[in-house]
This record gives sequence, C-alpha cells and structure tokens, in this order.
Amino acid sequence: MKVLLIGSGGREDALAHALARSPRLTQLFAAPGNPGIAKVATCVALDVADHAAVVAFCRLMGVEFVVVGPEGPLVAGIVDDLAAAGIAAFGPSKLAARLEGSKGFTKDICAKYDIPTAAYGRFGDLASARAYLGRVGAPIVVKADGLAAGKGVTVAMTLEEAEAALADCFGGAFGTAGAEVVIEAFLDGEEASFFALCDGETALAFASAQDHKRVGDGDTGPNTGGMGAYSPAPVMTPEMSERVMAEIVRPTVQAMIAEGCPFTGVFFAGLMIGADGPQLIEYNTRFGDPETQVMLERLDGDLLDLLLATARGTLAEKTVRLSPDTALTVVMAANGYPGSVEKGSEIRGIEKAEALPGVTVFHAGTRADGGRILANGGRVLNVTARGASVSEAQARAYAGVAAIDWPQGFCRRDIGWRAVAREKDA
Repeated sequence: MKVLLIGSGGREDALAHALARSPRLTQLFAAPGNPGIAKVATCVALDVADHAAVVAFCRLMGVEFVVVGPEGPLVAGIVDDLAAAGIAAFGPSKLAARLEGSKGFTKDICAKYDIPTAAYGRFGDLASARAYLGRVGAPIVVKADGLAAGKGVTVAMTLEEAEAALADCFGGAFGTAGAEVVIEAFLDGEEASFFALCDGETALAFASAQDHKRVGDGDTGPNTGGMGAYSPAPVMTPEMSERVMAEIVRPTVQAMIAEGCPFTGVFFAGLMIGADGPQLIEYNTRFGDPETQVMLERLDGDLLDLLLATARGTLAEKTVRLSPDTALTVVMAANGYPGSVEKGSEIRGIEKAEALPGVTVFHAGTRADGGRILANGGRVLNVTARGASVSEAQARAYAGVAAIDWPQGFCRRDIGWRAVAREKDA
C-alpha cells in the first residue's frame, strides 16, 4: 500500500518510522517531511493547504491512504476533500475537528452531554470577558478559542495575569484564534494526556503520556508546544484509564454521533486527574507532539493496520499492544524559544547519540544542507529513549542530549521529574 504522510515535525518523524515498519506498506511519501523522515520516506514539496494539489498527487502516484499529522489541515477540511475524491484518510472531518478547532465548541459539547470539565464562559469581546473575570476572580484559565500552536492558554494565578491574557487575545496576539475567548475555572490535580482511536462508533484506548508544557525547569516560564514527555503516565492506572473511557471518551463518541458529525481519528484528551476523578481540560483531534514520539516507541504492533481500521470502521476487531517499558523524550529547542529564534545553526552528533543504547533522535525543525543538518525552527530535535523504568529512560535520553553538539540550542534538564520522584519513593 502506498501512503502519504502530511506534516514535517517530530510527531511526523515518529509516525513515519512507525509506518515504515508495517508489512502492508509498499511506499511512503511525506509532504513536506524533514531530514529525519527522509530516511524512510520520499519527501515531496506539496502545498498541503492546496487540497486539490494533494488529491492530484495521490491520484498520480497511486496513493491509497493519507495520514494527516498536524491539526491545521484537519480543521481546514482536508479529510473531507480526500473522501470526496475517493481517497481514504486518517483523521476527522472538518465538522468533527471542531473539537480542537474551537475550545468553546468542546466546552458546549461537555455541558450538553454531561462530560466532566471545568466551569466556563465564552466571550467575543473584551468588556464582557473582563466583567466575568471580576465576578469569578483568580486563579483562572484564559484560552484563545481557536488554533494557537499550543501557546494560546494562560493559567493565570492573579487577575492581572488574566487581564494581560485577555489583552493578548483580543489584541491580536494569536490572530483570528483569539477573536473569541474561553475562560474556565482553575482545576487542581495532576495533568495527563490520554489517547484513544475512534472509527465513528468504536473507541479503542491507545496510550497515555505526560508532557512538560513550560519552557523552564521546575515547570516555570511560558507555555510552549511541549518541552518533553514520557509514557506511560503513572497516574493513568488501568482503573483510571477505564474511567476516562467510560466518563469522557465514549460519551464524546455518542455526542458527536448525536450532533451529526461522527468522529473518526484519534482523541487526544488533555486531562486533570483530581480528587473527584478525571476532568477534560481540552481535546485535540490528532496525535500529540511530543507525546507521539514516546507512545510509538512503546507500540508493539502495526501502526498502519490500526490507522486503516480507524478509517475503515473496523476498530472493534483490533487491539493495541504496548511494551511495559517507559519511553521519554527531551525536546532540544533553539535559543529564544518560545519567542523568536535564529535559524541556520549547524547540529552535529546526531549519529553519535543514536548509537547509544535505546536512543532515537527524531527531527522536529531541521533542514538538510548537503551533508549538514541545520536548525530550522523553534523545537528542533526530540531525543527519545526507552528503559525499564522512567529513571533509566531519562538517563539514556540525557546521555543522547550530551552527545549532540549544538551550542545554539537548549533543553529542560528535568523531563520526567515527577515520575522519577515516584520511583524513588516507591
């Protein structure tokens, strides 16, 4: 089977390497891809925002299945346009992708179908949002309604921080994504990411992970797209995972059917696990980044087979098998991230890192220049390792980081710290 993978980040590099292991695969294309993906796929210079061009490429090359990595094309309706052309794809329709494309839509679904989540309000202007803040006080969470590359959320511990977040949203800091704002109650507990495949009717638990959103050690500094992650999430015990499926995921499946837009693809549920159990923080409608890098390192099976079953409505026949090992990834980012960064610096030592036991380096924001690898983004590399424990995976990942020579980059030095502390206390 010929497959086209859409995307160019670390998530897509991990997806590409997992897809390449499938015996069902005959050829893998990636648009646009990156130097890591190019090791296992043919990278093509397609404008993925031009859906007609994507369809034409698939027809020309005999592509039978498209795997969509990032959220932008999903929210723009690429799966609908592929389906209209008779080409199967992994991912939700445009209407179903509103679960990620509009935080307000998701909150309204939760309210209507009794899915546990924080109390909230939706606002389209600064005055009404400020008035609501004055009534509810802080701490509070302010979110741009639309897609903001993981950076449109502010956990405000003071009213001043919340006011500044509103000013950013309505002042255009996130473009049209901030034209509407969701303000929701602050939740106490432990965050976790939970993933489940869904073929429109059947939901199948996939894996759990915990990521580190803040840029600095000790979870300090501004939010980012993610500075590292590990899988599994210790808080997601088998019992808690079943609660999430029963109380959040399956009710969402039924809600989307009732709303006339059945969901097909992957639910990425951002959760808060507190004293009263799981609550939904938000949904994403694609695999996470960098959670994918660690989950797929643990997958013991054929990813392409699972994604095809999701698209074809046959998930009830499938199971997900995961290694009991822990996988942990450390994001190496360009200096200045999540602000402005300088591109073009050379990275050396990737091969040296990958020669270490259990270490894989996924490319997130790189480009090739002859035989050199250059930084070409904010989050640039994902140094990933497996181990029998979180401590072992962490030690291996940071050994990989140490092998890479890139003075213009940085990383957090404490990825997995909560889980490591749990292991020491056990």
